Amino acid sequence: MTTTPPDVHQLARDVFGWEELRPSQAEAVEAAVSGRDALSVMPTGYGKSAVYQLAALMVDGPCVVVSPLIALQADQRDGLNELVGSDPATPSTHAVAINSSVSAREQDEAWQTLEDGTAKFVFLTPEQLAKDEVLQRLKAMAPAFLVVDEAHCVSSWGHDFRPDYLRLGVARHRMGAPTIIALTATASTPVREEIVEGLGLADPLVLALGFDRPNLHLAVHRHHEDQDKQDAVVDQVAELPRPGLVYTSTRRAAEDYAARLADRGLVTAAYHAGQKSADRDQTLERFLDGGLDVVVATSAFGMGIDKADVRFVVHADITDSLDTYYQEAGRAGRDGEDAQVVLHYRSEDLGLRSFFSTQQADQDVVTAIVRQLQRADGPVRLTHLKRELKDTEDISGRRVTGSVNLLQAAGAVASSRQGLTLVERVGPKTAARLAEETAERLERIDRSRIEMMRGYAETDGCRRQYLLGYFGEELEDPCGRCDTCDAGTAVDLTHDDARFPLQSAVEHSEWGSGIVMSVDEDRLTVLFEDQGYKTLAREAVEEHGLLRPA
Repeated sequence: MTTTPPDVHQLARDVFGWEELRPSQAEAVEAAVSGRDALSVMPTGYGKSAVYQLAALMVDGPCVVVSPLIALQADQRDGLNELVGSDPATPSTHAVAINSSVSAREQDEAWQTLEDGTAKFVFLTPEQLAKDEVLQRLKAMAPAFLVVDEAHCVSSWGHDFRPDYLRLGVARHRMGAPTIIALTATASTPVREEIVEGLGLADPLVLALGFDRPNLHLAVHRHHEDQDKQDAVVDQVAELPRPGLVYTSTRRAAEDYAARLADRGLVTAAYHAGQKSADRDQTLERFLDGGLDVVVATSAFGMGIDKADVRFVVHADITDSLDTYYQEAGRAGRDGEDAQVVLHYRSEDLGLRSFFSTQQADQDVVTAIVRQLQRADGPVRLTHLKRELKDTEDISGRRVTGSVNLLQAAGAVASSRQGLTLVERVGPKTAARLAEETAERLERIDRSRIEMMRGYAETDGCRRQYLLGYFGEELEDPCGRCDTCDAGTAVDLTHDDARFPLQSAVEHSEWGSGIVMSVDEDRLTVLFEDQGYKTLAREAVEEHGLLRPA
């Protein structure tokens, strides 16, 4: 890497026309340029992309950017080319994308521009980095950085979990061990820890900036009957300033709400994974261009959607966690102007979320993987394993990847840059048992996250205090910008506790080590590694000594 890099602030002005960088942006850039891994959790609109863009221009070698969605890759590539392509003094800084939507000829041209140094940035999906030939070509170029965008996808705690994201740590070493820059807009404490562990970050700089978005007004509307809830959603959305987003839990609900809102005179479209890719792309384009009042979508819509003037995000159904909720809600008000964030809630809907959160080990796939590894005379590449099991057992690559990740989490399979190996003396039955135990642990954690979501929906306190406490951030006073504060009923959810302060480490005799996530007047919420979130009555803690400082 360059030993005397240019001044990052001057580079930002010269190339991108930015008058100044925020201190945290500059800190992350300087860490990456020095060769230190970095995880930046920065609010939407804060300028996360500037971190890798500037760092890449300060060192030799290409910058590999892993981005989860092909449409998002295209936006990032085009935006970067627009920023730097007009400057004749920087002809070698343009970007390319290599993915399944790009023709073979265009992919060959993209590789050529990378190899001859014309292109500086290459955008890839994590699935591309599972291919041996891709990793070999990248290694030959000696990339300076591996950028993991939407890094919460690494975490099983994150709502957009992608199994191939967990292979990026191995892919990094197979392409020559470039410095990692991981970026995400929202990540609670356990998500940050899992990103660091999942990517194998070494002594990383972790920057987690303020999660508070004061321009977002938070509210929850509670309902008893599902039909009443549906009617209330339609009535509210029809009256809100536009444009906006409505999130639903099912594809059918997305279609139904879009149709009902269209009957009320709004220009609407549904968006979900059951539609053709071309139809989804058209909906996204119309929304970004201002041609739609409302998009009604499942969680398939959203990652990297860069539209500043979204005036509301309404959830017609409860989400599986506050991580999911705040990630989706954060798409409102990116221009800094006032925006509405509303959850329509029925306690009965929690049962549906619990159903979706159920974790199960795929016993047939686990057994097939173990037997394949037993027959091998050395480490087996994941790509080879997927190909073999597809040919011999007709098992999809995604099922194989998911089961391998579960076996790794269970300690039955080890992964290195050479490939996968079976841990000594682990046979199919033992592996199946370990995988099932791990799946049950993950299910307990998932269910605890749903309970934290219930707590947000049902709290009598300031919703912003509750929400920020979940992300490990304390708001001293009630916010004055949520429905409970508006009604004058909000109680202050923050309380000093000399023994168990916020974010302190504790021990429980049965549940082991944990982290204090919120401190209320009559209860503590603690995150335990194997149990998830547990809410403990302060009286029981004090009388029975349930917790002790670690």
